[in-house]
Amino acid sequence: MIELKKNVFGALIIGLVVFEMVGAEECAHSKWGEDDEIGAANYVTPSQIMMATKLVKKGKSHGLGIVIEPGMPAFPPRYLQLQAIENHLGDPEKLYGWPVTIHDDILQTWLGLGPQIDGLGHAGESGNFYNCNKGSNFRLTTGLAKLGIEKIPPLIGRGILLDMTKYFDTENMTSGQPITSKDIRSAAKNQGVTFQDGDVILFHTGWTDAMLRSEPEAWVSSEPGITNEAAAFIASLNPMAVGADTWGLGAVPPIEGDRVFYDHVILLKENGIYILETMNTGTLAEEGVHEFMFVLGQAKIKGAVQMMINPIAIW
Repeated sequence: MIELKKNVFGALIIGLVVFEMVGAEECAHSKWGEDDEIGAANYVTPSQIMMATKLVKKGKSHGLGIVIEPGMPAFPPRYLQLQAIENHLGDPEKLYGWPVTIHDDILQTWLGLGPQIDGLGHAGESGNFYNCNKGSNFRLTTGLAKLGIEKIPPLIGRGILLDMTKYFDTENMTSGQPITSKDIRSAAKNQGVTFQDGDVILFHTGWTDAMLRSEPEAWVSSEPGITNEAAAFIASLNPMAVGADTWGLGAVPPIEGDRVFYDHVILLKENGIYILETMNTGTLAEEGVHEFMFVLGQAKIKGAVQMMINPIAIW
């Protein structure tokens, strides 16, 4: 595991303190009903799926997940350890009639590492989570009793990419560089992107392509990203999910007056909109792809909060 210097943790520690501030407003139930547990996944309908299939023009596809490996930087204290072993089966010739040799693997990891989806039970405020669920009522040591990742149906719909490197005329955005609602509107207009209910909105900042390998400590201790105001604007567009090629979506450090990571509260808790982190958007940006079919079927581990993913963009 990469050892991060103490000063690297500064922004993250401050962020966690702010993230858990007390003073949440009175809870409002979801527009999908008091018993809803899947939030914006309700946008996945037969008509949306049929619409998404019509976006496939060239028969090309791209996996949006980066490669996950032991030692890669991650939000502390998350880590991954993998062990590959030969599974000894006694005398395989007697058991199976031929000399079979089998490899298995043992994985010890946090699920919120690398390319991931944040479920609706991930981030809340003052102990309250999506649809007025209190964490103390559904958080068990064996997993979440509500809002678990297994509840999410296959996410299929229209994906759109906003290339913020093109908008800012740079190879990669910089640490803490904000993306505001004005930037989003302007980039969308310049790149011919329109918004529809149920979209999966992805931002390409160039951050991971530029920093993950060359400066891993800097990559995981800061990032460009959306502001709190931009998160509220995005929520008003009624997307199914929002993501970026960064590990946390929101700008770190945040702009003056913003709460670090509060975009998670706005999207997950208040609107049931999923967050996709560390998405591999470089290929889409290079090829000028701004609209595509998005498909995700995550592993369904009961009660999981997050999940490593490799969504597929098809165009």
